[in-house]
Amino acid sequence: MLTKSSTSAPFVAGGAEYTSARLAGWEPATLALLSAALLWAGWPVHPAGLALLLLVAFVPYLRMEQLLVRSGASGWKVFRYTYLTLVLWNAFTTWWVSYSTLGGGIAAVVLNALLMCLPTMAFYHTKKRLGSLVGYVSLPIYWIAFEQLHLHWDLTWPWLTLGNGFAEANGLVQWYEYTGFLGGSVWIWLTNILVFGALFGLTTQPRTQRPSLARWLAPVLAIALPILASYLIGSAYQEKGPAAEVLVIQPNVDPYEEKFQGTSNFVPYEEQLNRLIRLTEQQLTPQTKLVLWPETALEEPYWENLIDGNLKIQNVRSFLARHPGLSLVTGITSLKSYPNKEAASETARYRDDAGYYDVFNTAAFFPTATGKIEFYHKSRLVPGVEKIPPALTKFIASIDLGGTVGSYGSQEDRAVFHLPNNGSSLNLGPLICYESIYGDFVAKYVQNGATLLGIITNDGWWSDSPGHSQHLQYATLRAIETRRDVARSANTGISAFINQKGEIMTQTGWWLQTARRYPVHLNSDLTFYVRHGELIGPTTQVLAVLLLVLVIVRLFTSKKTQTHLPS
Repeated sequence: MLTKSSTSAPFVAGGAEYTSARLAGWEPATLALLSAALLWAGWPVHPAGLALLLLVAFVPYLRMEQLLVRSGASGWKVFRYTYLTLVLWNAFTTWWVSYSTLGGGIAAVVLNALLMCLPTMAFYHTKKRLGSLVGYVSLPIYWIAFEQLHLHWDLTWPWLTLGNGFAEANGLVQWYEYTGFLGGSVWIWLTNILVFGALFGLTTQPRTQRPSLARWLAPVLAIALPILASYLIGSAYQEKGPAAEVLVIQPNVDPYEEKFQGTSNFVPYEEQLNRLIRLTEQQLTPQTKLVLWPETALEEPYWENLIDGNLKIQNVRSFLARHPGLSLVTGITSLKSYPNKEAASETARYRDDAGYYDVFNTAAFFPTATGKIEFYHKSRLVPGVEKIPPALTKFIASIDLGGTVGSYGSQEDRAVFHLPNNGSSLNLGPLICYESIYGDFVAKYVQNGATLLGIITNDGWWSDSPGHSQHLQYATLRAIETRRDVARSANTGISAFINQKGEIMTQTGWWLQTARRYPVHLNSDLTFYVRHGELIGPTTQVLAVLLLVLVIVRLFTSKKTQTHLPS
């Protein structure tokens, strides 16, 4: 708690002079709650205009840290209130994860907030050792370096990457085609620090002079110029590429009660398939080129080497034979066997009756009624649900359970499905659920020739919560980064079509059996972001390492100096 004795120096804010004692009521917990509330209010799926709150949402946190440091608070106390800010933001924004798994929901909130403390506490120590100016410059560097790490390691959970916050208001960030969504993270931190500096100053000493209007020039420009640039880019952009009619299906099979064998009201797989075919044929036209069925639409496990002998696959081929020229992408659960342990992958499991094999969350592509089925294996797997960290996998493998249970298999390359007889213009980049929140990952499909992005997902795990709506909105950012149309098929809402400006052109309702058809555009041009890849994240990681080295050097040199001081 900040007391009058520890905060008695005067300062000026907004042109009126106060003493710190008069702000004793603005205790750290209040400022922590205010920052968390502003971040939550600005986040999708609140009204788009509230996204501007993100540009000032960290100002209370920065003020909290400043007052704590000025009062002589310990680093441990700064950490506690920093964690409070971040855990409240995580809880307010991603509480819905608990619908699918209570333990996973708690872990996502508690542990992700703890990980977010890494860049903020690095900022605290950098400012302490290298001074305020370097300290505040280091904060966005550390934060975005962490976001880049969070996109690629085993515990990846980038849902709250700051650049995602503009998904509902993507008209503000049409320049993502140059920077990717980490450019939005830069923008948020830049404006927050500049606004904070204009209000309270960036030095360790309280401000004693009335701030001039000139102090507000930098924050006003930092807010206004990117918005103006976005408007100019967006207003000038036109959809590119030839049109092709695509159909997405939403079968609406309850994942908790109907979809999977063993659930209380399990719908037999044959009936689920019949529902998919019925919904498709109700909406097909002679112009329809491609149909998307959602993630695990065909859930019964299929051995890839034996798939053509499966009766349900034969029914799918019969359906396609009734509609010449139609291609299909569907989610399935597929299995791949290995002849021995040496040939098996790192994620392979073992059963006495099956040997070594992998389980995949798969997108299966039927180019024609008789064409060879192609497979794409989901590569960005959900931690804890689809992917277990290697150390834990080895621990489980060491226990005799009559076999081993581990992660789903995956693949390294981004496969693109090329539709036949379409002039090589309809090339689909298949994204399975969680993969659609990774900007650099999605860009690789386009580098490999995708002219259309197709998302297949099952968002019913999160019930009617902000989760499935946020997931849909994040896809609009992928459309802007790549300037590709997006076709989205969800098992249980929301299925949609998104144009190259990130505008949702048509969408289904929640919890409906339905379908949507739309003429997408097939762009083959590459954006700056796609051509050059992610530049911001790796750059900040290099800078973060250099800053940490400087902090460590300063720490040891200061200790050495102190030990040589005369007594």
